[in-house]
Amino acid sequence: MIGCRSLTKRYGALTAVDNLSFEVSPGEVLGFLGPNGAGKTTTMRIIAGFLAPSSGSVTVAGFDVVTQGTQAKQRIGYLPEGAPSYPEMTPRSFLEFVADIRGLKGAQRRERLDRAFGELHLDKVAEQQIETLSKGYKRRVGLAQAILHDPEVLILDEPTDGLDPNQKHEVRELINGMAKNKIIVISTHILEEVDAVCNRAMIIAQGRILADDTPRNLETRSRYHNAVSIKFRNSADIAAARSDIERLTEVSATNVDAVAQRLTAFPTSGQNPFTAISELARANSWQISELHLEAGRLDEVFRSITTGEGLAA
Repeated sequence: MIGCRSLTKRYGALTAVDNLSFEVSPGEVLGFLGPNGAGKTTTMRIIAGFLAPSSGSVTVAGFDVVTQGTQAKQRIGYLPEGAPSYPEMTPRSFLEFVADIRGLKGAQRRERLDRAFGELHLDKVAEQQIETLSKGYKRRVGLAQAILHDPEVLILDEPTDGLDPNQKHEVRELINGMAKNKIIVISTHILEEVDAVCNRAMIIAQGRILADDTPRNLETRSRYHNAVSIKFRNSADIAAARSDIERLTEVSATNVDAVAQRLTAFPTSGQNPFTAISELARANSWQISELHLEAGRLDEVFRSITTGEGLAA
């Protein structure tokens, strides 16, 4: 596992990482969330052994990343921010260079190179200089070098940055496929990525952990958890429906988006108004095109936690 104990990093008077302690076990995909300057990238660089902590310690698979750095790094695949590489090299020559550094030989070397090229769809740009590649392809080359040696631990800083929607889907599928047997830590500002690949989310700000839970559990802290969203075909029906809905004991408040012809009913604490609203819709023959129960909105929870604003009941 990864073990961080009282991890701290200071730059003069600035404390970038402030006494972080947490563990990550095999099978966990941990999403690091936080505003710019929260300490996400600094923490990941320390875990990967590219930056020494001011105090505290990190172990990877039982090896201290400072005192046993070589053993720890052998078990880590690291995709840094910006995916730095040698721009004059081609993806093929760069990945063969990485294979040499990782000590891959013989059939294993060929198998790992073929798999990396295939999984990241790099064959058609294999002989093109990296500096001429699009941002998305450069990102794919960076991810390929991170997974090339089939590491136990993957540290990925913004892994889908610069990718188009189809490429993002492919990379997320790749991460999901590897997740069962690895520890994966992902830094991202894309909240949909947390929903797509992470089974644990850690929100940090000013170098401190503010929340650490599953994405589903974090969503339950949202005002929209168990809210009911109704889209009406006729805007004239909304006012009467709103009056009926607000009389329900399961509903604490409503909100109307007149442009979208959508009404949102927020639940009374601990209640789920979906059944009661569904029965009202049938009894009154509302003309609606959509009626659904919301799980919660991670973006609202993130904003509330990182800005210090209270979450609505």
